[in-house]
Amino acid sequence: MVVVEFKVGFAVVQLIIGDITDMETDVVVNAANSTLLGGLGVDGAIHSKGGSKILEECKKIRTTTWPDGLPTGCAVITSGGNLKAKYVIHTVGPVWHGGFQGEADLLKQAYWNSLKLAVANGLKTVAFPSISTGAYRYPLEEASRVALKTIKNFLEKENKLEKVSIVLFTEQVLNVYLAAAKQIF
Repeated sequence: MVVVEFKVGFAVVQLIIGDITDMETDVVVNAANSTLLGGLGVDGAIHSKGGSKILEECKKIRTTTWPDGLPTGCAVITSGGNLKAKYVIHTVGPVWHGGFQGEADLLKQAYWNSLKLAVANGLKTVAFPSISTGAYRYPLEEASRVALKTIKNFLEKENKLEKVSIVLFTEQVLNVYLAAAKQIF
């Protein structure tokens, strides 16, 4: 399952081919939409496998904290419901509009704020999907560089995480991330 690892400070960064809903980790990150009510891709899979408890907690967040929806780049945390992970961090990545509407900064914020929220909750292991590269059409090559640079920069400043995994669905996506990792690590 683990394909390659990189050491950054005290932490390990892993690139993995697998199913994020099967990860045994403190927290998985959900590439959510702003409604927090489930959707397609990773979002739908996490809500489906995680069960109704995650949806109930997301509805509460919408009622109490984000009634107009979670803004792009922000992150919130719920329990993991029926997942192996103890928690789910929901973050909204940007929709790709050609790269001229601040997409890179928003994608960086989605990763950074998710990592920051994990640390704030005392969590040690985090698993990410490739945020925004599915239905939101963010180009994979650029998204992989933003993701890996952001994770590396965060880990160089924070020494409270032990492992950050990026769980990828196919070997083709893995190869794109590996090419970016060779330049960044």
